[in-house]
Amino acid sequence: MDEPDGWYAVALGADIEPSTSAGTRLFGHELVVWRDAAGAVHVWEDRCPHRGMRLSFGFVRGDHIACLYHGWRYDAAGQCRFIPAHPDLDVSPMIRTRTYPCRERAGLIWVRWGAPADAPETAPDAAEAVPVSPLRSLYLDAPAARLAVALGGAGSDGLTRIDLDGSSVLVAVQPLAAEASAAHIVVPVPPDAPAADLARLAAACVALRRSIEGAVP
Repeated sequence: MDEPDGWYAVALGADIEPSTSAGTRLFGHELVVWRDAAGAVHVWEDRCPHRGMRLSFGFVRGDHIACLYHGWRYDAAGQCRFIPAHPDLDVSPMIRTRTYPCRERAGLIWVRWGAPADAPETAPDAAEAVPVSPLRSLYLDAPAARLAVALGGAGSDGLTRIDLDGSSVLVAVQPLAAEASAAHIVVPVPPDAPAADLARLAAACVALRRSIEGAVP
């Protein structure tokens, strides 16, 4: 599976509340998306370096995330800071997890994949000024390429504008694995958009998913 460099949306920002985490995938790689108590977002490899337990199964306290298995605690930079079985241990700086550059723009959490942290930040920066309301994330049994074709191609900022039940929405495609993808959908309207309109569009999303999954590859 090709893994093109770039920024990829991996979650709706509204779905990751402060002090929570969630697991996801990008090109088959397991990731944890978490938000600390202050609201900052983080995207890491979803694996505790100790025994390989998924960090997304753990818990967030302040600006640390802890593994559910043995409680190893990691700071916002991915460095292990505390091991409950050895509370007085000065933890080695070698014990750390892999982290990825991430940003929150246009109601979406983006991760930079396959490039150094100082690479251009075109996708999230281009989307920054768009006022949006989160709609929903669709998870499809279809490759990202098929999803992108069905949507008419991706925009230069990583977002595709489509018509959904008479309303314009923005879609970001996440390649989960070879035969699975996600579409994170936001509506370019103020966050206080009428609930009835958002509910109507959410229902239309289900029909969109079914039509894409049922399309001939």
